[in-house]
Amino acid sequence: MKDIFAVHLTEYETSPACVASAPATVKLLGEHTASSDGIVLAAAISYDMKVAISQRKDSSMRFFASDLGERKRASTGTLKYKREDRWANHVKSVYDYFAKLYDFQGKGINVTISGNVPQGLGLGISAAINMATALALKTIFGLSIKNEELAELTCKAQSVFMEKPIAIYDYLACIAPGIRSLSIIDLRIPRRRAVQFLDETWNLVLTDSRVPRTSAEMELNQRIDDCRKCLQYLAPRGGKTLRDVRMSELDDLMGILPESVRRRCIHIVEETSRVLEAEEALARQDSASFGRIMNKSHTSLRNHYEISCPEVDWLVKRSLEIDGILCSRMTGPGFGGCIVSVMQTEALDEYRKRLEEYERIFGFKAQIYETSINGGMKVITG
Repeated sequence: MKDIFAVHLTEYETSPACVASAPATVKLLGEHTASSDGIVLAAAISYDMKVAISQRKDSSMRFFASDLGERKRASTGTLKYKREDRWANHVKSVYDYFAKLYDFQGKGINVTISGNVPQGLGLGISAAINMATALALKTIFGLSIKNEELAELTCKAQSVFMEKPIAIYDYLACIAPGIRSLSIIDLRIPRRRAVQFLDETWNLVLTDSRVPRTSAEMELNQRIDDCRKCLQYLAPRGGKTLRDVRMSELDDLMGILPESVRRRCIHIVEETSRVLEAEEALARQDSASFGRIMNKSHTSLRNHYEISCPEVDWLVKRSLEIDGILCSRMTGPGFGGCIVSVMQTEALDEYRKRLEEYERIFGFKAQIYETSINGGMKVITG
């Protein structure tokens, strides 16, 4: 990846006023509890997206995705979502919202985007682009915004522009300030608090199963609808989410609701509890307990929420047979995609051998991404 400062200078014949970066995020627990005011455990990792911005003298907007070799353009006065603008819609959403809020409308910008975040794995690449854009605009226009507020505003900007609800956990996870610091994100408030990851003998390793996804969004929406059906029985007058439900209440629904609907709700209720249990285990630096919680979460994603697949289950099961691998779990939207494992460095060679076996059995060449938990977004220049 070429230096984004030099790329921007070559593309626009002017240096960027600011280059900012924001990290990819791995969800370790709880990502499917968002619609139920749940709690998420997430890590800001070493893969990131960078955004370089310089100001123009007119009202035009120019966008260059250097990794894709693609260019887009717009005008500050007529910003709206366009499907064909794809990645540029992220920058447009943040600029449009912040320009109206802080009154710098009409000031054109040149934008360059570059990064190394693997795509399609549920690693929060959209949030990373948006947060890097927001941080660059904050720097250029001298905006006085604390990081937590910046995350809230940026998520709202995307939601308003796209005209659909956007979960805030990736945005709040981006601002984690410390090395090996994880974020516990309470979606009811919404706020984040920090908890330290395990000691330095343990690392995060991502594995892309390379299984093609089909209709994941439709399937996930169906599960959210299933959870709403459950709440209609438990709280017909409203004012309650699955976060407020006890397991005994779900037991009482056996035979009343379809079992598939009840299973979805079991996952949400138990997963919310698992995040809090994981926080306690991490506070004690109890790796064994943390590993058990992560492994139970994957079992629930497979058996209760039913978003796993044979290939991903094979990767999880075989990884846990290797000494030095503490836990593995699907992460992201499911139906293929990625698993996250907590392992020691010496386990990697044996794990790679298992992936060769995986390719022989399933025909997909899995891809490993080693990463670290190294803090959140930052201003590189500006």
